[in-house]
Amino acid sequence: MRLGGRVARAGMREGETAMLRGLIALGALALTGGLLISPCQAATTTATFNVTATVLSSCVVSATDLAFGNYTSSSGSLLDATSTVQVTCTGGSAYTVALDGGTAADVSARAMSDGAAHALSYGLYTTNARDTIWGDGTAGSVTQSGTGDGTAQSLTVYGRVPASQFVAAGAYSDLITVTLSY
Repeated sequence: MRLGGRVARAGMREGETAMLRGLIALGALALTGGLLISPCQAATTTATFNVTATVLSSCVVSATDLAFGNYTSSSGSLLDATSTVQVTCTGGSAYTVALDGGTAADVSARAMSDGAAHALSYGLYTTNARDTIWGDGTAGSVTQSGTGDGTAQSLTVYGRVPASQFVAAGAYSDLITVTLSY
């Protein structure tokens, strides 16, 4: 059927017919090489950003109990034992570890108590020779120092109960405070 000089196919509108003709013509050109279709090219770009943090000097300290065990006054023998102070500090952090005088409040005359008026003397030292008192830097004592590396560093506390202390039988104890300065 002809409408105004145009051919219309049954069931198609005038605009659809024109679009169909255009697609057929485009397909014919593409098959004959008359139409060059270039592929799309993707583009990229980049950016950067900084990631930062400030690590502050930090340390932690812990300690194990020093247990002398049983003490026999009449044995005439010294009683030795050890414990460990463990220090962990950030890398490069210098630290100092001090031990107080316990309940006697005197690093050169430490004593355990049975809770009554009885005292059992003992000492804490920096070496196995037990010749240098580990204290707070007073009364001839020294502190221990080091530099943190991010791992736990162990410091041994060498304890000694002098021989022949004839004190009342019973359980004796003291409490030592470890002070870590960094």
